[in-house]
Amino acid sequence: MARIAFVTDTSFPDLTEGDRLGVDALRPHGVVVEAAIWHDPAIDWTAFDLVVLRSTWDYHLRLAEFAAWLDALDAQQVQVCNPTDVIRWNMEKTYLSDLQDAGVTVLPSVWLPQGARADLADLLAEKGWTQAVIKPVVSANAHETLRAAGSDAAVVQPKFAELLQNGGVIVQEFAPEIQRHGEWSFMFFNGEYSHAAIKRPQAGDFRVQLDYGGGFAAIEAPPELVTQAAGVLEAIETELLYARVDAIERDGQLLLMELELIEPYLFLELDPAAPARFAEAIAARLQEKV
Repeated sequence: MARIAFVTDTSFPDLTEGDRLGVDALRPHGVVVEAAIWHDPAIDWTAFDLVVLRSTWDYHLRLAEFAAWLDALDAQQVQVCNPTDVIRWNMEKTYLSDLQDAGVTVLPSVWLPQGARADLADLLAEKGWTQAVIKPVVSANAHETLRAAGSDAAVVQPKFAELLQNGGVIVQEFAPEIQRHGEWSFMFFNGEYSHAAIKRPQAGDFRVQLDYGGGFAAIEAPPELVTQAAGVLEAIETELLYARVDAIERDGQLLLMELELIEPYLFLELDPAAPARFAEAIAARLQEKV
């Protein structure tokens, strides 16, 4: 029997609902899954045949510690999915600039380094944006995410300056499509498309996360959108166990908002066959190791 870890944090010591479905689906493959908190010093990571990051959703609040943990896994030659070099690259939203340079259509964005002095009103005017969303380049679950319009840029400026003092910042054009139609999430396992979800904010908000009143539902994705989502992954040279492509649709074209490769929620509960597909992808990785 293979033994693998689904890595989580202290908020989900028994894993999420979706990941528990993945655990059940792995049993017929002879795979035993253990929930493992990433910063637990008692865990021997070398005892696992595979370590799969799943709900390490506090990593952005403990970034130095998380990076040191990844270094320790590398030093012990632990097999990690997704690979640690991909995780490090994906931790900072500057990866979106790399993908844009590789030809991926990204939601219009500006990346500012830590310590940069920038006037938000001038930035919005320069880009011709009536509204923008501001995020730290290292963040998750809409942590310290702001929305600003040109009319209230002066009010938001102090917080914007504070974020820049604390770290790099990404400023993205506000996408009204999120409020009108929702944000797409396309799930891929071992590079193969599995299923999709549509995420919507509560009325009057722009954040789709459950913590802010957002919700999600299963949706049948048109083949042309699946093809575009798959095209995003073609820009990644490394083989990925899992990937979630988050995007909006504008005039038939996907605009990438996030490529989630560290610990994305995979919405396994939305498709009855999705847990089995996830389990098969993991079993295939274990077979490669043998």
